[in-house]
Amino acid sequence: MNSTTAFVHKEYEAEKASNSYLMSLIAIMVGLPFPIINLLATFIFYMAHSKKSYFIRWHCTQALLSQLILFFVNSIGFWWTINIIYLNAEVSSAYLIYLACLVLLNLIEFIATIYAAIETRKGKHVKWIGLGRIVDAIVTK
Repeated sequence: MNSTTAFVHKEYEAEKASNSYLMSLIAIMVGLPFPIINLLATFIFYMAHSKKSYFIRWHCTQALLSQLILFFVNSIGFWWTINIIYLNAEVSSAYLIYLACLVLLNLIEFIATIYAAIETRKGKHVKWIGLGRIVDAIVTK
């Protein structure tokens, strides 16, 4: 493989890996009130690229795992809010604390996703704290 072909191949990998993070950002904008939309969009992108190079698979897996975690956290917040609105449940301090933590976690994930998308587009391998080791264990070379 000559240097031009290697560059094009690496450029393709960087773009696809970066797109795995961008997919989750777009899904957040489209399906914000419904946590399942984000997870489904990221899962579909993951499945479409699960047979690609290690770099692409690794970053698709990291994006998917981050959305899976957010799915559970956001689902609890979503259904708790629905319960308050429709069943006139009490707005407790526990709910407000959970909501604050939920917003903070989503903000951190949003910023980390933007950072990862930018850096992987440059061809850099970005491992998130906590998730990086899990993805290493899941994705094989």
